Amino acid sequence: MKTKTNMDERILAIAVPVAKDMGYGIVRIRVQGGNRSVVQIMAERLSDGLMNVADCAQLSRALSSTFEVEDPIDGAYVLEVSSPGLDRPLTDMKHFEQYSGQLARLELDRFVEGRKRFRGILAGVDGDNVAIDLDKEDETALIPFAWISEAKLLITDEVITKGQKKALNKKSSKKPNKKSNKKKSSQKGDT
Repeated sequence: MKTKTNMDERILAIAVPVAKDMGYGIVRIRVQGGNRSVVQIMAERLSDGLMNVADCAQLSRALSSTFEVEDPIDGAYVLEVSSPGLDRPLTDMKHFEQYSGQLARLELDRFVEGRKRFRGILAGVDGDNVAIDLDKEDETALIPFAWISEAKLLITDEVITKGQKKALNKKSSKKPNKKSNKKKSSQKGDT
């Protein structure tokens, strides 16, 4: 699910080692055609799953240099590197475990019980199956990962709150610890 086409696969094969060496993971690649192709790459830091503007720029520069040498696309193209966002795609089995308890939408490559789209709360994984508590169903459904053509988190207040807390925790852990060597002086009237 990280890719859809052979061109996506080709770019993924080139991008993964570059990103990994820099501490990033590739979440998804899509090449969209037109007068000028657009190569969309979603990535995240392997250490914490975040991706800020500076990370996007750094990875974009490295991938641009590599693509200049490897030349995976015929003709001109635009490279877009971004974070997966709050409504991130779920493209790997580990994502379904990592985001267990959150609302998601899954689209299958085949009909199951007369439909291809399913919505519910992720309940982890069971072997090669994604477990999901579907809306209006009593039992947890097991859907083979291989049948999923697209999956993504749906934005809820809980997702927004978790995203904000994650970003705030990361910012507060980077603040320098300033210690003052000044001695406290007692103010007039203190006893």
